Amino acid sequence: MNLIALFSKFPLLRSDMLELKNITVDDLDEVFAIYSNERVFTHCGILPKTNKATVQNMIGHFDRDFHKQTRLKWGIYVEGRLTGIIEAFDFSKKVEMVTIGYFLAEHHWGKGIATEAVRLVTEFLFEQAEFNRIQAEVMPENEASKQILLKNGFMLEGTLRQATLWVGKGIVDLEIYSMLRSEYAIFKNKRLDEVSA
Repeated sequence: MNLIALFSKFPLLRSDMLELKNITVDDLDEVFAIYSNERVFTHCGILPKTNKATVQNMIGHFDRDFHKQTRLKWGIYVEGRLTGIIEAFDFSKKVEMVTIGYFLAEHHWGKGIATEAVRLVTEFLFEQAEFNRIQAEVMPENEASKQILLKNGFMLEGTLRQATLWVGKGIVDLEIYSMLRSEYAIFKNKRLDEVSA
């Protein structure tokens, strides 16, 4: 696990489709549009926010968490506009493991944006930050999120039954999806072969 790659400076990740970069107060309107939409958080342990000042304070907390090395929260930008958020958190040095989570503004659902954002973050966390395991926790009803992970080579490990208390949801079941660095190398080579074929 390479903390320098994670936290020496905020990592900027790019593809032809999108950019993942630091969220700033200039993005307040877009961040508020995401956090104030109940449908975005139907399957998340996050309560919608109805106060723009609260969301502005949250953006400050994103920077604070980065400097404390507890959480990395990227804005997902398409054509320069923030369309969603993807994060890495719960870093475990002992087993070189990290958890990821993501959500998009509703009008950007179904366009492949989250799938591409997960691809970029997975690539960075394995190749630059040198994690051995990446995992994601998904409510069983969240079919869209499960498809995003499966398209990126993650596998379903199983279900934690009534194992977690999520804000606004109570005690919930969570499906655990994961990928190991050795599996990522095989998946990436397979994907490259398919692209070149």
